[in-house]
Amino acid sequence: MNVGRILRHLIAPQWAVNRAFPRAVLDRVASAIHASEAMHRGEIRFAVEAGLDLLPLLKGTTPRERAVAVFTELRVWDTEENSGVLVYVQLVDHHIEIVADRGISAKVRQEEWDSICLHMQDTFRTCRYEAGVIEGIRRITALLNQHFPPGAANPDELSNEPAVL
Repeated sequence: MNVGRILRHLIAPQWAVNRAFPRAVLDRVASAIHASEAMHRGEIRFAVEAGLDLLPLLKGTTPRERAVAVFTELRVWDTEENSGVLVYVQLVDHHIEIVADRGISAKVRQEEWDSICLHMQDTFRTCRYEAGVIEGIRRITALLNQHFPPGAANPDELSNEPAVL
C-alpha cells in the first residue's frame, strides 16, 4: 500500500479536471471523436478523472485496472463489431490507458496503444491537455481506419461526449 498515492488521490480536487479539461475543451474533444468516427467503423470514448476513492486505493487498484472497470461501466464493449476504444486519463497518477475491445485487440498490438499513451503523456507534461487528446484521437483514427475502414452502414453506437468521472 502506497500511502503517498492514497493521500494524493484523496486530496485531489475535482476542479483539477475542470482546469485541465474545461467545458470548451471537452466540447472540442467530443467534436474530434465525432469527426473521427466518420472515418472508420470503430467507436471511441474518452474518460477523465482526478483521483480515485478510498476503497479502490486500499485495494491497490492500478490505473489499468481502473481503465478496464471504466471500459465496462461506460459499456464501450457494447458495439456490434467489438470495435470500441476507451481513452482513460487518470490525472493524479499522470497516467493514460487505452483499452480496446476484442475485435480491435485482435488486430492492433498493445505496443501501438502504448505509443499513443506515451505521446499523450509527453504532451500533458507541458499542460497541453487538449493538444494531447486531439493528437491521441488522430492516431487512434489512423489505426481504426486501417483495421475498420468505413462501410455502407456506420452507426454511432456510443456517446461521443467525454465522461468526467
